[in-house]
Amino acid sequence: MAGSTTTSIFEDIGVVPVINAVGHQTVLGGSQLSPRVRAAMEEANRYFVDMGALLERSGRLIAETLGAEAAYVTPGCAAALALGTAACIAGRDPEKIGQLPDTTGLKNEVLIQTRSRYKYDRCPTIVGAHLVEVGDDQGTSASQLEAAIGPRTACVLYFAKAQGQPGILSLDEVVEIAHRQSVPVLVDAAGEVFPLDYMRGFPRSGADLIGFGSKYFGGPNSAGILCGRADLVESASLQGFIGFESTGSRSFGRPLKLDRQEIVAVVVALREWFTLDHDARLRGYDRMVRTIADRLQGLPSITVTALPAGPGPATHLDVTVQPRSNGWNATEVVRLLRDSNPSIRVGVRGDVLSISVETVTPGDELVIADRLRAALSA
Repeated sequence: MAGSTTTSIFEDIGVVPVINAVGHQTVLGGSQLSPRVRAAMEEANRYFVDMGALLERSGRLIAETLGAEAAYVTPGCAAALALGTAACIAGRDPEKIGQLPDTTGLKNEVLIQTRSRYKYDRCPTIVGAHLVEVGDDQGTSASQLEAAIGPRTACVLYFAKAQGQPGILSLDEVVEIAHRQSVPVLVDAAGEVFPLDYMRGFPRSGADLIGFGSKYFGGPNSAGILCGRADLVESASLQGFIGFESTGSRSFGRPLKLDRQEIVAVVVALREWFTLDHDARLRGYDRMVRTIADRLQGLPSITVTALPAGPGPATHLDVTVQPRSNGWNATEVVRLLRDSNPSIRVGVRGDVLSISVETVTPGDELVIADRLRAALSA
C-alpha cells in the first residue's frame, strides 16, 4: 500500500507472513500462482462474463486435457466430492435436486472401505448421504464390497491416496464390482496430479467421477475439478451455484460460488501443468533440499535425510533431532521457527522435523536453512 513501510501486504493488514515448508495446506493458503496464472486472472477481471457459459466452456477444455467425458470447476475438491455425491443421489431430477439434503426415499448410502476412512470422507455427507463402512480394520474383500451394495447405495467413495495399502481393494477392482451392479464410483484424487499419466489414468480407470484440488497443480487454493461421466457432471453443475440462479432450482449448492477469475485460473494452471518441464521442476526442488542439508552440516545431535532416498531428485528432507537433557527437542525448534518473522512452518513427527520444499519460494530455502541452523544451535 502507498506509504507503507512494512515488508508485505500481510504485515500491513496485521498478520505475519509465512514461509511454507510443509506443503499444499489449505490452512496456509494452499498454493502459489505462476505469473501466467496471475496474468490470466487479472485479464479476466477486465470484463464480466456469462458464468454459465464460462463454466461450460472451461469444463470442456479441462475434460479434453484430462481425457474425461466432461468436467466442472468447483470451489475445491471437497466441493467436488459433495457435488459428485449429490449427482449420484439425485441425477437430473429437479424434485430430487430440490429435496437435498433430505434424502428420505432416495439412494443415500455411500460405501467406503473401512481401512480407507479419512478426515475428508465427511464431505459426501453434507448433501444428506450416509457413509457405510465395508470390511474391517484388517481390510475389505471383493465379496464384502459386492455384498454391501444394495438398493440404497448411491455410490462407492474411493480414496485414491490409500490405493496400494494392505487390505485396500484397488480402484480397478472397485470399479468392476460396482459397475456390475450399476453403481457409480466417486474418487477423491485431490492431490494425485503427478506423474501426468497417473493423473490422466483416473478418468481412464472407468471411475464415474473424480475430484482434484487445483492447488496441487498451481491453481487457486479455493478451486478444484470434478470430472467424469457427462450425465453426472451435468447433474453436479445443475446443483451448483449457477444452477440455483439460472434454472429456478432450489439446489443445495448456492453457497459453492466461484469467481470468474478462479475458473479461468484453473484452466490456465492445468494447461501450464501439462506443458511444464517437470524434470526441471524436480531438479529445482532437489537443489533447495541439498542447500538446506549442506548448511546444517557439522551440527551435533541431528541426522539429515533427503527424501525420496536414492538417485532421483529429492523434494523434502527429514531432520532427526536428538532431545537434550534440558528439555530442548524438535517441538521447541518448530516453535522457534513458527514464532519468527516471517514465520517458518515445518512438519514434526516426534523427534523428526519434516521440510517440504514444493511450496517454498526459490531463495527462501536459504532463510529456512539459516533460521533452522540457529534454532538447532540454541
